[in-house]
Amino acid sequence: MKIKFAILLITLLGTAASFSQKSKKTVPIASKEIFVSDLISKMTLEEKLGQLNLPTSGDITTGQANSSDVAKNIEQGKVGGLFNIKSVQKIREVQKIAVEKSRLKIPLLFGMDVIHGYETTFPIPLALSCTWDMNLIKRSAQIAAQEASADGINWTFSPMVDISRDPRWGRISEGNGEDPFLGSQIAKAMVSGYQGDDLMKNNTILSCVKHFALYGAPEAGREYNTVDMSRIRMYNEYFPPYKAAIDAGVGSVMASFNEVDGIPATCNKWLMTDVLRNQWNFKGFVVTDYTAIMELSEHGMGDMQTSSVLALNAGVEMDMVSNGFLSTLKKSVEEGKVTLQQIDNAVRLLLNAKYDLGLFNDPYKYCDEHRAKTEIFTNSNRSEARKIATQSLVLLKNDNQLLPLKKTGTIAVIGPLADAKENMAGTWSVAAKQENSIALLAGIKAEVGNSAKVLYAKGSNLDYDAMLEEKATMFGKTLHRDNRTKEELLSEALKIANQSDVIVAALGESAEFSGECSSRTNLKIPQAQKDLLQALLKTGKPVVLVLFNGRPLVLNDENATVPAILDVWFAGSEAGYAISDVLFGNVNPSGKLTTTFPRSVGQVPIYYASKNTGRPLGNKDGKFEKFKTNYIDEINEPLFPFGYGLSYTTFEYSNLKISATKMSKSETLKVTVDVTNTGNLEGKEVVQLYIRDIVGTVTRPIKELKGFQKIALKKGEKQTVTFEISVEDLKFYNSNLEFVAEPGKFEVFIGPNSDTSNKTEFELVN
Repeated sequence: MKIKFAILLITLLGTAASFSQKSKKTVPIASKEIFVSDLISKMTLEEKLGQLNLPTSGDITTGQANSSDVAKNIEQGKVGGLFNIKSVQKIREVQKIAVEKSRLKIPLLFGMDVIHGYETTFPIPLALSCTWDMNLIKRSAQIAAQEASADGINWTFSPMVDISRDPRWGRISEGNGEDPFLGSQIAKAMVSGYQGDDLMKNNTILSCVKHFALYGAPEAGREYNTVDMSRIRMYNEYFPPYKAAIDAGVGSVMASFNEVDGIPATCNKWLMTDVLRNQWNFKGFVVTDYTAIMELSEHGMGDMQTSSVLALNAGVEMDMVSNGFLSTLKKSVEEGKVTLQQIDNAVRLLLNAKYDLGLFNDPYKYCDEHRAKTEIFTNSNRSEARKIATQSLVLLKNDNQLLPLKKTGTIAVIGPLADAKENMAGTWSVAAKQENSIALLAGIKAEVGNSAKVLYAKGSNLDYDAMLEEKATMFGKTLHRDNRTKEELLSEALKIANQSDVIVAALGESAEFSGECSSRTNLKIPQAQKDLLQALLKTGKPVVLVLFNGRPLVLNDENATVPAILDVWFAGSEAGYAISDVLFGNVNPSGKLTTTFPRSVGQVPIYYASKNTGRPLGNKDGKFEKFKTNYIDEINEPLFPFGYGLSYTTFEYSNLKISATKMSKSETLKVTVDVTNTGNLEGKEVVQLYIRDIVGTVTRPIKELKGFQKIALKKGEKQTVTFEISVEDLKFYNSNLEFVAEPGKFEVFIGPNSDTSNKTEFELVN
């Protein structure tokens, strides 16, 4: 009894210690479970509900935090965290209110959409995925965590791991493409990069995987729209990246806006409790998306009180912005619609996260002004961002080896994206200082120096429609619309084009042409730019299309007429330098597509891991066959397949071998292939392994990615690449949602993209 009393006394003293300015630390002696339980026991119901409340930072400004409305709620214990507040100074002021003025002195979480970098921005996530390099992707998250944590942030709403096979959906730019296997590897790398191996360190932050679940498959590709799919598709094709993040130890999950099985995810108990908690053993907390509880009424789920009850009962712990938990759950407790135990369980998960982050030990651990001055947007971070960006660019076409360019003669840089530094970071770069980004024109000028002459003209606006351009350049991503006539703009461009030896045409989408609520029905380059490009081609000068985009585009015309196309996506704060590195051959491009590029929007959704029909089209020559699965007016095949990407050198695959033709469930097989650099330059290649399950109790895709390796080869060098196949690689969810590997025959493909026919076979036996 004496020992128990002593422990309790130490715990109480530790909890009650004051976070004064003279002593900003206290060390909770007790274990997390004892400490958190004791703290909950002291809380009023209103204070518990406050921990579940996540408002935006609102009217807080430096030096005036104490007088803001949000600050008053913090002092009263009505806030568990804030988001979209930036800078150590502001965050310290607000945290001080929580830990020095509120009754229980519970520190706040500070969240932000640190999606692909903080002030040093990396390529948009879709572009990052095209590196196929998990070390680089993890490193980008580590640097983002380092910078964000140095500026007071301790929680990021990233990674977004939603599988998407519909490029009409603007938020495809924020995900990792169409494939669940690759998406799962990236999910693990990002979570590990943000959270590291110890959340107590001041340069790691809590990660939040989103959007759970299925957000990337809205009907018609329209943002926030209904999602409806079978559970077998959920488990096999859309769930894996979320689960990978859970298995990697992600600390929080964000619910998606869409419905799942007819029930919005925010109040879907099957999703949030049965799957996330019971099946996947998730131990962190779930936060809603922005105003999602409030929006449940529009879904037809009931008023704010009803919606709040539904969300809490489903397994949601934190309410972002809606204020539903704070304003209604007390009444629901009194009416017996929710229990105090449910609320305590939710509060416990939030307090656990704060404990894990070390905030009870030092609520100001992320408020080091020295770090803020020395660890953000550093030369070192920018250098790494530039290197990573070069690996994300995808060479789509290079006739007659037009690229790399020579640093001689006269280079015309033309297009509305050529001198558009505000757009280089791409969508969801909320912490970035856009004025610090490097535009393509600046990068080219820096690269060639005095060795070549660089001329510039805008050539056209983003689009003829000024209103459309306004929609596509929000959040300060202006393109400085030119009010001259289209004829005047074109005349200027042609004048410098005719003086040049080569034309670099910087065309495509602006940063906010993709991203949240930027769905498109037309996937072509805007007509104003298409007209400009055709005029440039008619000059007879060689043209390189530098394509800016946040999604797969329909590029039939460009592919037929332009000799070289380099897809640069939105490459981040160092974009201009990184693109120039590749254009001039300092870096050999090695990016590979992680989304299929359609020939027509009518093919959407289009993805490589499709299934055969009972009447498959057996040839690829474009010939129409009646009563087969094809179009009257288009061939089935995409313009560019998943995994596609060229290099300035060439690679040859040969000598595909498998270690055995039969395999038991306890064995592994080795598959090898020789890859030779047959070109004239050193280069990198992403060697991709796909498997097809020939016969199953449910229909199986024609190919599934199951392995990849990125290798570097010097000119003439050959490397034998080895993959191991285990029974885990053959498993899938059957019609009973059992994760099984079924005996039978399998085909194995290894090649440079998903369209490879280089294959061997084996059989899985009992």
